[in-house]
Amino acid sequence: MANVSHTSGDIASHPDVPEMRDRYARMLDGRDVALVDGPVFLLGLYCAASPWILHYTTSQPALVTHNLIMGIAIGVLALGFTTTPARMYGLSWAMCAMGTWMIISPWIVGSSPDAGVVLNSIIIGALAVVLGFLCATASAKSTSKT
Repeated sequence: MANVSHTSGDIASHPDVPEMRDRYARMLDGRDVALVDGPVFLLGLYCAASPWILHYTTSQPALVTHNLIMGIAIGVLALGFTTTPARMYGLSWAMCAMGTWMIISPWIVGSSPDAGVVLNSIIIGALAVVLGFLCATASAKSTSKT
């Protein structure tokens, strides 16, 4: 077994430090919106669960299915933003479009929705538009750097 007790624990003198720093910088390139990935996923999770949370499963069955599908789609986008950011941040504008659709969907998909259903969809949609816009602007900023 090798005796490694003589090492001081300082990696600064390691011969591969510059290469490791360059690799780490490349790996994190384009991750300006890493803090947005989590809220986008949570928004998708809430969107999918909101019909059961707000108890409109019997009064708006079409919106239940709609919110479930839209929530799953938003969650999948968030997972894509996390796992392959360089490829997925181009779809940030799709997130804005999904948010806009969520704002108008109660009147198109639902049948005479009450104020709680409408307010829920407007809040989800507005948050999706804002988060999508944040992702899109950060993506444009990181693309313009290269």
